[in-house]
Amino acid sequence: MPTAARFVAALCLAVLAWVVSEQIKPLFDEDKAFGNFNLINFVIAVAVGWQVIGSRAGRGLSAAINNGLTGGIVLVFWCLLAHSAIRMFEISMRGRYGGAFEAFSAIFEMMVENGILIATSLIIGTLLIGSVASGVIAEMTNKRAS
Repeated sequence: MPTAARFVAALCLAVLAWVVSEQIKPLFDEDKAFGNFNLINFVIAVAVGWQVIGSRAGRGLSAAINNGLTGGIVLVFWCLLAHSAIRMFEISMRGRYGGAFEAFSAIFEMMVENGILIATSLIIGTLLIGSVASGVIAEMTNKRAS
């Protein structure tokens, strides 16, 4: 059911995803084409904010902080999974994998590689502060709307 807290959580996490996406771009090669990188992260963040943070609003400040952190972790997981799966599909269309299992396992290998690449203090700090803020803002919105 749509609530103000769900909408605000989705919006906050989407803004966070866009900011972090822009911070991630300089970590890759200059000639890398990012395509819909920000947009994919934005859409995933809206879904995660709506479902994970917004649906749990209204349980107090400590729960809001935990909900925000959970939302941030879930956001990173799904974005890494989505981009790794897209990259695997692109590589598999060139016939580079020996079979389905090899292609499937490549997704998780790419997730780990990309996760290590983006594990910088700036990105981790932005994600921590932004996701906690998203949870707290959703909590405040829930109290205000009630």
